Amino acid sequence: MHIPDGFLDPWVAGLLWLGSGVAIGLAVRRARDELGDERTPLLGVVAAGIFAAQMLNWPIPGGTSAHFVGGAFAGMLLGPSLGVLAMTAVVTIQALVFGDGGIIALGGNLFAMAVVDVLVGYALFRALRGVHETGAAFVAGWGAITAAALAVGVGVGLSSAFSYELSVTVPIMVVGHALLGLVEGAITAAVYGYVANARPDLVLGRGDDSLSLEVGL
Repeated sequence: MHIPDGFLDPWVAGLLWLGSGVAIGLAVRRARDELGDERTPLLGVVAAGIFAAQMLNWPIPGGTSAHFVGGAFAGMLLGPSLGVLAMTAVVTIQALVFGDGGIIALGGNLFAMAVVDVLVGYALFRALRGVHETGAAFVAGWGAITAAALAVGVGVGLSSAFSYELSVTVPIMVVGHALLGLVEGAITAAVYGYVANARPDLVLGRGDDSLSLEVGL
């Protein structure tokens, strides 16, 4: 999921930086009204927890590995604005400190994991929560990482710097992550269920029937 430098054409990288910058800027503006005595520490805890979870990799065929992304979980627990900011911190630190993903490609990685993953996961969870909360968390985790993979597949597929075109990159990324997303969904549902049972006061919108969709940040 982490795009290295050299995989994106400059114009593609620029567009992804622009999209990420707009979304993060809107998130910062909205977050000013959402941060408080309870939400501010939770933002740090969620970001740190996701960062630690992403350091745990499991091997997959082909000599590579996969890891929990956590964008959907961040959006579900924190809301779209704070979720975007939490994942922005995680992805940026990973790129700058650990070399996970390139610096020029950071805009693309932010767009996939801090914007698309968070907002799609949040939207799916809020849409399905009234039907079955745990099931909604699973679908959110699965759907979010699949949508993020689609964004990456389109980005690299449009780039002449990458060896393969959209007809190859999109199916490989989407199908592969749709399968891996089953693990992402299961972890998301399990962790969300634990938090909801242990600390229901931390769950965004618990007991709120309005459930208004805020994906527009």
